[in-house]
Amino acid sequence: MRELMLGNQAVARGAYEAGVAVATAYPGTPSTEITEFIAKYDEIYTEWSPNEKVALEVAIGASMAGGRAIVSMKHVGLNVAADPLFTVSYTGITGGLVIVVADDPGMHSSQNEQDSRFYARAAHIPMLEPADSQEAKAYIKLAFELSEKYDTPFIVRLTTRVSHSQSMVEIDKPQPISIKEYEKRPQKNVMMPAMAKARHIVVEQRMKDIAQDSCRFEINEIQEGDPKVGIIASGIVYQYAREVFPKASFLKLGMVHPLPKDLILEFASQVDKLYVLEELEPIMEEQIRSWGIQVIGKDLFSVQGEYTANMLERAIKGTDIDVRVAEELPNRPPVLCPGCPHRAVFYNLKKMKIMATGDIGCYTLGALSPLEAIDTCVCMGASIGMAHGFEKARGRNFSKKMVGVIGDSTFIHSGIGGLIDVVYNKGISTILILDNSITAMTGHQDNPATGLTIKGEIAPALDLVALVKAIGIDNVQVVDPFNLMESEAILKEETQRDEPSVIIYKRPCALLDKRQASPLMINKEKCTSCGLCLRLGCPAIQKQDDAMFIDDSLCNGCGLCKQVCRFNAMERVD
Repeated sequence: MRELMLGNQAVARGAYEAGVAVATAYPGTPSTEITEFIAKYDEIYTEWSPNEKVALEVAIGASMAGGRAIVSMKHVGLNVAADPLFTVSYTGITGGLVIVVADDPGMHSSQNEQDSRFYARAAHIPMLEPADSQEAKAYIKLAFELSEKYDTPFIVRLTTRVSHSQSMVEIDKPQPISIKEYEKRPQKNVMMPAMAKARHIVVEQRMKDIAQDSCRFEINEIQEGDPKVGIIASGIVYQYAREVFPKASFLKLGMVHPLPKDLILEFASQVDKLYVLEELEPIMEEQIRSWGIQVIGKDLFSVQGEYTANMLERAIKGTDIDVRVAEELPNRPPVLCPGCPHRAVFYNLKKMKIMATGDIGCYTLGALSPLEAIDTCVCMGASIGMAHGFEKARGRNFSKKMVGVIGDSTFIHSGIGGLIDVVYNKGISTILILDNSITAMTGHQDNPATGLTIKGEIAPALDLVALVKAIGIDNVQVVDPFNLMESEAILKEETQRDEPSVIIYKRPCALLDKRQASPLMINKEKCTSCGLCLRLGCPAIQKQDDAMFIDDSLCNGCGLCKQVCRFNAMERVD
């Protein structure tokens, strides 16, 4: 039987067919759907972990216990998981362990274009890279087999286009979940210096063995064609190149680390001109050059953004050919949804001229015009530490003119340690936790504060107020962000303290809140077209022919504009 599947869905199917016992993740585009699809298989224990480090540690524990385990994350999540990643390479595994990382060339939903192949090389962990959904499923199953054969975790690298594109997948029967016998082996699993030194030797030899064996892996394949041009490629770039140059000779690599040196040498000897095509960094190119092989790569192509079929055609064939040019589409900049509770917070911050260190999440959009309330955004959880750093560099008086802004899920992910630092080192920062009761930007995943697991089961809900107080914050206030006057008064009060404080702005995400009121309209007789309502940046409020207008198909009746309008021109639609 065949089925049309997203790449992420195919990864989930591969895990199911491979007999996986435990699946963990923290949501992050473009990897989020993997674990959401796995959660549909009742046989697999699945969880949203508080962050990627914990997710990998749980998966490592499951693997050492004898079960097959899979952990999924986006590329920047691998940074968070790097500590256990480098050491599990030394310990090896018992049940197969597969780490799925989804890179985001073009930064569709990310703050950088990190290339996770660097991690595979640095951590001495083999890496596979599928080119479509069928390969995504097959490579996951293969990764588990190879993981157990070579006693090592395997990384499977996806990119946005493979994760989110669809192709046909062959459906096979799942193998039953089996748990291997647990054996106490401290020499292998306890990484103290003496044990680690011995294991490092094992790791280096293992990678040499895999490199040699990979020349015979079916996923590394020479596809003979015109010997004038040879192309080495993997993943989605292989698909583009195959489309543009169907007559060329190809070496399609399914394993991108370690590279099959002997196979590459053989292929290079068969072609007149050799190209290495890879998005982002010249990782394969540089290694192949180090073997004395002449290749053409980044001297023609960028290390930035995604590749396209047109780009490859232009670069390799020359600019004098007829190139297919896609129709230019209008830009659609991201914007906070109508009725988003974060909008009210940012409106007050700008109005009060308070600087804000920001974080990763929907609230990052508060940096855009007309709100322009967020000054910084670096990584998950950074807002609190950066606010503390601003205070220590510029003094306590400056700290009374700024706040750190973080979401509920992000605070749980990596903000708690920053708040502990503020208290321990006698900071006075005011931190705003924007609690919209969900992990919103990645598609409404539950987290430890929502009271539900990934499978929809009721779970203990983390009490953010109790947690913050336990850390040592005496001044904690909970406020509805849509109460503008109260929010402004509390913000003014807390930022003037000589001790740290936390304001929790609690209101559900507008897309989840079912208590929406009737939309609003503008009474044209009362409206003076002053434009004050436009400062909210609400997409439902527009200006047409020098007059204000509310699109009732977008308005969800939050009433924020009604509070802002000085002329009572905003009225409810019956």
